[in-house]
Amino acid sequence: MSTPQIEIQLIAAVVAVACAIPGVFLVLRKMALISDAISHSILPGIVLGFFLTHDLNSPWLILLAAITGVITVVLVEAIQKTGLVKEDTAIGLVFPALFSIGVILIAKNANDVHLDVDAVLLGELAFAPFDRLELFGTDVGPKSLWVMGTILLCTLVLLFLFFKELKVSTFDAGLSSALGISPIVMHYGLMSVSSITVVGAFDAVGAILVVALMIAPAATAYLLTSDLKKMLGFSILFGVASAILGYWVANLLDASISGAMTTVLGLVFLSVYLFAPRKGLISVLYRQKQQRTEVSLLTFLLHLNNHQDINERHINHLNEHINWQKVRSKTVVELALKNNMISIKDNIVSLTDKGKEFTELALEYIITNKDEKIEHMKDDFFLFRG
Repeated sequence: MSTPQIEIQLIAAVVAVACAIPGVFLVLRKMALISDAISHSILPGIVLGFFLTHDLNSPWLILLAAITGVITVVLVEAIQKTGLVKEDTAIGLVFPALFSIGVILIAKNANDVHLDVDAVLLGELAFAPFDRLELFGTDVGPKSLWVMGTILLCTLVLLFLFFKELKVSTFDAGLSSALGISPIVMHYGLMSVSSITVVGAFDAVGAILVVALMIAPAATAYLLTSDLKKMLGFSILFGVASAILGYWVANLLDASISGAMTTVLGLVFLSVYLFAPRKGLISVLYRQKQQRTEVSLLTFLLHLNNHQDINERHINHLNEHINWQKVRSKTVVELALKNNMISIKDNIVSLTDKGKEFTELALEYIITNKDEKIEHMKDDFFLFRG
């Protein structure tokens, strides 16, 4: 493995970690789309910074772009607070306008400079190792690695110092205010960090991969855990792993590195979306089917409890009376037998003592409309779930 290959993967990994941290809080605050808005709307800030300094390496580009990102958030919230449009509409109004201004400025005034729309949107990690940083005449490595490394270090320091404040303001703004923590300061601080991170990653990876690295790992982690610290850890893990795997996929297919990384991120999210233990689609569908069967079981037991006549409790009559299909009837009866809720003798179904106790508690729950969940009661009685 050559030195440029190692540096490309290292840059991608650092960008992934730097994007994953603010991305978690954006996802939790239901502001994922704002990262896309920032990644596009900071373009005029970059262009204005270049016009002022005539240097693509000037830190003024990052500063002005970050300010433009914060302005984007302010404008979105100002439009939203009018009550005339919702947040997604406000975002859709603001960022295309600012991005278009940047495109016009580039087209009119920067045609002879390596600053174009394709570079901004797509980026090219393959070229990042060749843009070197020299200090006192010594080559110290890729410039993107130092820029993103510095941003990541600052982000980690801020996260360590303000983790509690960020956590409280993210989950309960009212409690945050009561504790003397300003939700507004935390909000705009997060937006500033997000803007600076996006700007720093622009030159190396482009807007599309920045948005993918900021949102996809956090969204994937959200499906696996409800613990904030674990979510941060999972998000970083998914981001770094997808970035490195994406590089080797691009190397194998001779394709765009950013495109391959984004594709891998999408596939990782899809896998977790389908197969996550608690929030995955298959798991959710299974629980819904389980709950429908358990509701049918409860209906079946209540029916038995309300009918003492032998004819009413004949197995064939039950199928007809409750109006279930044969497959569903068989499933419910078998579940009741497994849980020792019923006994069957000469095709006559009767409630067992356990079945009677469960049915009485269920009736009490229905009549009193208790606040506690019925799941606890099921856990006490059901050895087998539907």
